[in-house]
Amino acid sequence: MRGGLWQLGQSITRRLANGDKKAAARRYFSAEAELKKTVLYDFHVAHGGKMVPFAGWSMPIQYKDSIMDSTLNCRENGSLFDVSHMCGLSLKGKDSVAFLEKLVIADVAGLAPGTGSLTVFTNEKGGAIDDSVITKVSDDHIYLVVNAGCRDKDLAHIEEHMKAFKAKGGDVSWHIHDERSLLALQGPLAAPVLQHLTKEDLSKLYFGEFRVLDINGSQCFLTRTGYTGEDGFEISVASENALDLAKALLEKSEGKIRLTGLGARDSLRLEAGLCLYGNDMEQHITPIEAGLTWAIGKRRRAEGGFLGAEVILKQLADGPTIRRVGFFSSGPPPRSHSEIQDEGGNIIGEVTSGGFSPCLKKNIAMGYVKSGLHKAGTKVKIIIRGKANEGVVTKMPFVPTKYYKP
Repeated sequence: MRGGLWQLGQSITRRLANGDKKAAARRYFSAEAELKKTVLYDFHVAHGGKMVPFAGWSMPIQYKDSIMDSTLNCRENGSLFDVSHMCGLSLKGKDSVAFLEKLVIADVAGLAPGTGSLTVFTNEKGGAIDDSVITKVSDDHIYLVVNAGCRDKDLAHIEEHMKAFKAKGGDVSWHIHDERSLLALQGPLAAPVLQHLTKEDLSKLYFGEFRVLDINGSQCFLTRTGYTGEDGFEISVASENALDLAKALLEKSEGKIRLTGLGARDSLRLEAGLCLYGNDMEQHITPIEAGLTWAIGKRRRAEGGFLGAEVILKQLADGPTIRRVGFFSSGPPPRSHSEIQDEGGNIIGEVTSGGFSPCLKKNIAMGYVKSGLHKAGTKVKIIIRGKANEGVVTKMPFVPTKYYKP
């Protein structure tokens, strides 16, 4: 959602607090019939969820807690997010790895079974169609999750290339997991709380790893990953069991893990320096420009073989002309499309995401600047409502990540 979920949540809160409920409803709430609902919709509403349209779904932007408090609680205790609007799918067949490697930058073949990675679907010009977390379940089964807002174009893109691949004799098929829901359990209490609901020893499951296991009596796909910078899990569960699982997780935490909405999810991922597709990555931005060079496997750098490889490998050799960087700034919080200038007043880039950090108690942002002006400590000016505000380029993440690694 362009412009940031955080300020959308703040705007809704202000309008509701000021009693302008009819205006808020007209402004932010689409007709119910037009929006898809997750199986937890009634659960969200019953717990005070403020529902807003997001990528064609009615999703909670926040609950009774402020976005600020929800963000802090995730880092101190934990959060439970309903992310069932995202699209999970499986690719199967003996050629599924070879097929996927034509579309993404990851070294999928090099992944050990039960491990995964962040990757990027690229187009012919090297731009990002979407980012995705992919997991090699086995040599003939890949599980991946794509963004809700990109679902239609991603599935069309995969299907088009799958037809061509199969026409040449390739063995690959797919299944879209619309029968499943997806919960994200994040924060320092995520592992101890989840451990109450499974016999699997979670201390042996590290960041980026995947298991199929029983949780609360239901077979789940469990990945130790997330979008907050905290330790945590994404749990794919049969939709008919999602409500019971959500209730069990909250109950086992004794009130410390709270339902958390998209507003806090946005501030958490920004603090962690993670991209939001549609803001920080788009079809004209390459993985190199986005700072995701690390996601291109060494073999892929040598061999290419993915869409846009020629452009991307040239950028690897010569360096990109623009780079994604972080900023601290004074004045009002920077927002998407805020202009970035050098100290001489020359335009050098644009903010793509920004806001007030609940954890750091100061403004943070990310955006793109010309190469050469991307070094940490470089002073800039960020233009907000026509006024120049002091800023400085800084390394990301803004808040240290706490991923569970061996």
